[in-house]
Amino acid sequence: MATEVYLVRHGETMFNQLNKVQGWADSPLTVKGINDLKVTGSNLSQVHFDKMYSSDLKRAIDTVHLIADTNEVSEIGKIKKLPAFREVFFGTFEGDDIDETWEKVAVAGGMKPTNDVVKIIQTLGIHDFREATKKADPRHLAEDAEALNNRMDQAVSQLAEETKGLGRVLIVSHGDFIKTLGIKYWDQTTHDHDIPFPDNGSVTRGIIDDNGKFKIINYGVKNTDIPNL
Repeated sequence: MATEVYLVRHGETMFNQLNKVQGWADSPLTVKGINDLKVTGSNLSQVHFDKMYSSDLKRAIDTVHLIADTNEVSEIGKIKKLPAFREVFFGTFEGDDIDETWEKVAVAGGMKPTNDVVKIIQTLGIHDFREATKKADPRHLAEDAEALNNRMDQAVSQLAEETKGLGRVLIVSHGDFIKTLGIKYWDQTTHDHDIPFPDNGSVTRGIIDDNGKFKIINYGVKNTDIPNL
């Protein structure tokens, strides 16, 4: 039995608002983030889910509970945390200014300084972008391409095992992690270059087939467009 997967990006946080790098570091949802999630929750309120999950970061946990509390047609029960669906880890850059961080990554990748992350990824490719991020990190703790790819494989395998026999599930994850899943599992990409960053509260819909293989069907659907899924 195939399982439909709704991947939701958490609501806006304080670090998002302050333009700070936010990977494994955490910060609370903002008022705007909560209000945006009310739209997401409302537009998912009549969609039945067999189970809901989240990463183990608080912004994702708070988001999944807001959505679960709004749903009128599901009996969710306990919401399990799946750490493999955490955001990408940015090492020493966690909590730093985003624009300054991308300038350092660009230079580490052999480019002139620029804070245009889309340009950096389109120039280097997603693999070398991850390598440049790790190289630029003074302590070289940031996740490189291999570590992140292995974690994505682990996340998908764990979700496939968790959801056997279920028709539809929802999991709250994070923007860069969902985007990187999209680059790998969405057939509308080159599987190396950049794709649009998913909005807070947006939905990316995928399918896990009977053999445990995952593919993305709809990527980065804005919360206001969820009824069109």
